Amino acid sequence: MNHSTTSSDRDGVRAAAGRMTPPDATPDAVPTGPPPAEARTDIDTERLGRLLGDPGLAWFVDRVRQRMARGRPLTRSVTLSDPDESQRRAADRLLGRAPRPSGSLSIRLATVDEILRRSGVSPDGLAVAVVALTGPVVLHAETRNREERAWQEAYAPLGILDAELARWAERIRSDGLVRRLARTPEAAGPLVEAAVRTLRALPASPPTSRATFAAQNLAGAHALDEGTPLATLVLSGIRCLTGFPDGSGAQWRREAWASAGLLKDDLSSTVLTLNLRGTPPLDWLADAGEPTVLTLRSLTCHAPVVSVPTTGTVHICENPAVLSAAADTLGPACPPMVCLQGQPSAAALTLLRELSMRGARLLYHGDFDWGGVRIGAALARSVPWRPWRYTAADYRAAVTAVTEVTAASHLTGPPAATPWDPALAVALAERGLRVEEESVLDDLLRDLGRGFR
Repeated sequence: MNHSTTSSDRDGVRAAAGRMTPPDATPDAVPTGPPPAEARTDIDTERLGRLLGDPGLAWFVDRVRQRMARGRPLTRSVTLSDPDESQRRAADRLLGRAPRPSGSLSIRLATVDEILRRSGVSPDGLAVAVVALTGPVVLHAETRNREERAWQEAYAPLGILDAELARWAERIRSDGLVRRLARTPEAAGPLVEAAVRTLRALPASPPTSRATFAAQNLAGAHALDEGTPLATLVLSGIRCLTGFPDGSGAQWRREAWASAGLLKDDLSSTVLTLNLRGTPPLDWLADAGEPTVLTLRSLTCHAPVVSVPTTGTVHICENPAVLSAAADTLGPACPPMVCLQGQPSAAALTLLRELSMRGARLLYHGDFDWGGVRIGAALARSVPWRPWRYTAADYRAAVTAVTEVTAASHLTGPPAATPWDPALAVALAERGLRVEEESVLDDLLRDLGRGFR
């Protein structure tokens, strides 16, 4: 393109540059003319290309566009601190002034606006000329508003969630997790929709592998693979859905998935039991009074594996030491027991659901601390149980007995509710001491020995 100006261009430029600013205008005011949508169309595009289309003025045009996008008036000057020779020549040619060999380069916007108006190149001034030369300018505020509306549309599927998941939905709207995972509202929409579809199908019953679940409910078997945005988002929802405590690490993630019935495989999820019957191997171990470990596979592939005890009662404990002591002390005479070993595994939940559905009465005891009552609350969301020496009165008696012998440790972590006995949470907060199951082991064994129901 030939960027040299004609003599008439130069005359118009010099004439415009030499005229004074109108008396009723402030020195830096730039009349920007009507908005682009209403702008006149009588722009001399050929001459405009010669005046502002020079590559040496690209920086100037870009600065003007930036001001327009921010909604700022085209006043004062724009300055280039270290211009090259082509930028100096282009500016001098535009303004019709003698070359300036050194220093920064400054151009008053009012001067260029007046040049364009008075020369007839752009009767509506600089703003309209820049739009004609480079295309429409969208205000940053409009862009932000449009983007925020797009984000709200992406979050729309969250509106169908209820109960615990409604609280999760509010949290991820505000904590930025979706924005960090998806980056754009266009990517966030499908991500949120898939997460909602997944969580509404959970917990999976019977438990199944993540790959199988994903193949049946999502885009493919790998949709919930570790590290994917969808897996991260769904896992945050599962913690609200099942009450699984916060944590980190591969083992914690496997257990969190398993709490919603999604497994890495059907062998790694197990449950520790004592004196359950129903198959020849279980009967043999029960006759010997020996603990056994059941896998999720054994509980789901050949159900029913276990039978409801003749007493109709199954005792549940939190710690393996309790079950081991029961086996040592009572052997085959011990009532059937299930040990959770912390948060209920998929295998434990599967076993206890099956026993409950077939009429078994479940009795639960755990550590008297915030972690222990959280385990009890998580279990209660899956199966009904009655407390086994696990009430406020039992806690107070246990604290008294323990502190007479040794110093009890203090409770740690945030408090938790105890729906089966709200007074227990109050008592824990008041006394502030933890009592582990092993500390009341003698009481538990006496109950088991006399068939406590």
